[in-house]
Formats: sequence, C-alpha cells, structure tokens
Amino acid sequence: MQTLRGVKLSAAILLLPCCLGVGQAFWEIAIQSELNGMVLAPLTAGIGCMVLLYAWLPRPIWTYVLGHEFTHAIASMLCGGRVKGMKVSGDGGHVYVTRDNFFVTLAPYFIPIYAVFVFVIFAISQHVLGFGSRPMAWALFFWALGLAYCFHVFLTCHILRTRQPDIVSQGYFFSAVIIYLGNMGVLFVGLMLVSGGLQMQQIIRDLSSGILDAYSIFGDMAEGAAISINSVLNSDSG
Repeated sequence: MQTLRGVKLSAAILLLPCCLGVGQAFWEIAIQSELNGMVLAPLTAGIGCMVLLYAWLPRPIWTYVLGHEFTHAIASMLCGGRVKGMKVSGDGGHVYVTRDNFFVTLAPYFIPIYAVFVFVIFAISQHVLGFGSRPMAWALFFWALGLAYCFHVFLTCHILRTRQPDIVSQGYFFSAVIIYLGNMGVLFVGLMLVSGGLQMQQIIRDLSSGILDAYSIFGDMAEGAAISINSVLNSDSG
C-alpha cells in the first residue's frame, strides 16, 4: 500500500507541469474560440439560475449523491467491472462494484454526469425530432448545460468540504491533480462541441505546445536549481 501511494505521489509531481500547460492552453483556446451570443447568453443564464438556486434553496444532496454513485458504476463498467448494488441517501451513498481503480474512484469528481445527460437527451431529441434547425432548442440546450455543469461544480465543492473516503484512499495530492486534469478534459470536449470553429486538430496542437512549454520551463528551473546546489556544495568543500 505504501509503495502504491509513493508511486501515485511521484506521478502527481510529474504531472504538475502538465497541469500548468493544460490550463494555459485552455485559456488561450477559450479566448480564440468562436462562441456567439446564441451560446454565451443561455449558457450564462443557466449558470446564473444555478447560482440563485444554490443560494436560496436547500442543497439537493440526494440528487447529487445519486449522480455521484451512478458515475462510479458507469466508470467501473467501462473498466470491465459489474455493479452488484447501490445505496443512495441524503447523508451519502455507496456502490458495490467488482472492479475498482483510481479512475473509478475519482470519476464522479470530474465527470459532470447531469451535463452528460443533457448532451445525450439533446442528441437523441435532435435525431428523432429534428430540433437542430430551431434556435430556441439550441438556446434551451445551452441553458440546461450551464445549469447542469454549475450544479456539478457547486455540489462537488460542497461535499469536498468534508472528509471523503474516495479522496483519502487515493491521496489528497494525487486526487487533486487527477480531478483537475479530468475537469480540464471535460471542458476541452465541451468547448469543442459548443464552438463552431474549434477542431480536434487545433486542440491537440495547442495542448501539445502548452504541455511541452511547461515541461521545458520546469526542466530549466530544475537544472538551474541543481547547478546552484552543486555550486554551494563545491564552495563549502573548498
């Protein structure tokens, strides 16, 4: 167990430059993306609605826990496991699966399951009912997307204020890095889907450039620190 924790800690440290590069790339791509008023206005309205609901109404903990445990279950099945049972309540929940790993354990913290449902429902409605050509349908979609993703962010932050066994089992530092990178991955996918001019090739190119630049910066810093330490040691020995 201690060896595995050490491996995860080392992996998290090695991924830190990647976190910096991914964040910088996302910021640059988001600025350059073609998001018109039909996207931004309803998306912002959905986020605003969730802010008001979160501030004025009781926390919908049971709804969040249901989505949280369902995401554990889906992640386990994606890894080849089976779901043997699920318990959901306003005080917490648990899902019984046959296969578990860091992806299964941390998936609910970076996969906004209700936002995924919004995408799926809209895609099915678009295919069956032909909503794609109706501006109001797209406005409703982006409003629901903003609401659902904001729900995920607010409620995840709320439950992380208490001690979570999922996070403890994986280690706080490793969990933080994986949750950050997972959320950034979701945001990249979402940005590509809602932006009219953003292509996968552009995302891959900008991501690669940002990550390589970040590792280059960290490498130069490490080299400079090593030279300084070596100089100090040589001067002391002299």
